[in-house]
Amino acid sequence: MLEEGAPRCLDCADLGHLVFLPSGDTALTRRSREESALSAVVVRFNRRKGRYERQGVLVEEAGLARAEARCLADAEARRRRRVRDAARRAAQDLRFTDAFAAEIRRLFPGCPAGRARSIAEHASVRGSGRVGRSAAGRALSERAVISAVVASVRHVDTPYDQLLMNGVARQEARRRIAGVVEAVLAGWRASGVGVEVGVEVGAAEAAG
Repeated sequence: MLEEGAPRCLDCADLGHLVFLPSGDTALTRRSREESALSAVVVRFNRRKGRYERQGVLVEEAGLARAEARCLADAEARRRRRVRDAARRAAQDLRFTDAFAAEIRRLFPGCPAGRARSIAEHASVRGSGRVGRSAAGRALSERAVISAVVASVRHVDTPYDQLLMNGVARQEARRRIAGVVEAVLAGWRASGVGVEVGVEVGAAEAAG
């Protein structure tokens, strides 16, 4: 504390009863000053930069305690809100996965229910960037659903992954296993409704 150009200690400046709160928590700093009848900003001169830099504030200890209680109450409210939001998103995701699985079963009635569910869960993971989270996927477009099914068959029911690990180029690997993919899809489309299987696979290849 400077008075008339001379430094004064905290006690001499009548600030000795205050406690130091370092910078960093904006909400706590603001509330501590609101709860304190007396407060002071603490600065330090940075010789290299040639300017004063804020280090924190001096506040009343009781005011700091009240401010911390307010911040804790807010933190608990935020935690509860996060829990509610997470539950709401989980419910939304569950409904979407159910709808995606139902659409798979509509397009491929021969697909086992458990497998349809597994495909839907994999394709619709929030934040995954997979086809189920695309705009087309969220709209349950037929093309997006078929793409998810083809991708699953490719990785689960064919040696596609092994071919890639052996250095086979992606498009060549897809060409080699195309017949197996078409056979599986043909078996799942037991009712024969919809476009030809070869067209479906081609559409899925174009979608990546």
